[in-house]
Amino acid sequence: MKIPTKNQEVTQFLDELNHPLRSEIELLRSVILESAEDLEENIKWNGPNYSFQGEDGITMKIQPPKQIQLIFHRGAKKLEQPGKHLIDDNSGLLTWKENDRTFTSFKNIAEIKDSTSDLNIIIQKWIQLQNKKIPKQALGFFYY
Repeated sequence: MKIPTKNQEVTQFLDELNHPLRSEIELLRSVILESAEDLEENIKWNGPNYSFQGEDGITMKIQPPKQIQLIFHRGAKKLEQPGKHLIDDNSGLLTWKENDRTFTSFKNIAEIKDSTSDLNIIIQKWIQLQNKKIPKQALGFFYY
């Protein structure tokens, strides 16, 4: 397994933006990349994007620059909706848009630091959805 590192192209993209929440973006990049092995970081939809085994799963929405959102999704293509939310979230961080699409928002470093432990769990569960080797029942997922 490969330990993820920050992608230099993403860093360069962010350098050119001069984003007012750059510190928050960098902290979130670190949290995401440290949460799961074998993640790949790139730029999609004008923000940092994270894929696992070639499948997009987490995208950072950085515009407008008032807050940073982490969007958890199953890629760009619309897929059949599951009957229930794909993962359990006891933290209250997630706002569900559909049963396979959710997001969380952060306005400052303190919010991110206060949520890091829960965010790690959410990221691990979301990435493991794409890993067919891990039994869903072991992660608290619903069957549908």
